[in-house]
Amino acid sequence: MTLWKNQAFTIAHADAGAFESAGLRPFFEYRQLGIAEATNGAYGAHVIRAVPGMESLGTWHSHDLEFQMVYVTRGWVVFEYEGQGEHVLRAGSCVLQPPGIVHREVRHAEDLELIEITSPATFTTQEEDAR
Repeated sequence: MTLWKNQAFTIAHADAGAFESAGLRPFFEYRQLGIAEATNGAYGAHVIRAVPGMESLGTWHSHDLEFQMVYVTRGWVVFEYEGQGEHVLRAGSCVLQPPGIVHREVRHAEDLELIEITSPATFTTQEEDAR
């Protein structure tokens, strides 16, 4: 594999990608985009979609990471952030969640689909007390 500045060339096509239930939240499915492998884990990117009929548990949590961006491609989702309140993200909405911000996913549309980009690709998540 050829590397350029510690990254490999990669392409992910929707018709070749599979959604898996193995992810952070049981009410979401995840399709990896190959970014973690191409960057040796420095970055991660995946498409997340709602599992029809399943709802969010609304658990407050935080992540130990350096970067987390969410871009909604379909449907809507309500996030609540400590000190920022509730925000409805719709198709075309983007949020940068600063490292360590305490937040929760409150509810979402059954057709929700979003892209999440993180650094690093693998990180820990801590449950937090209700805010």
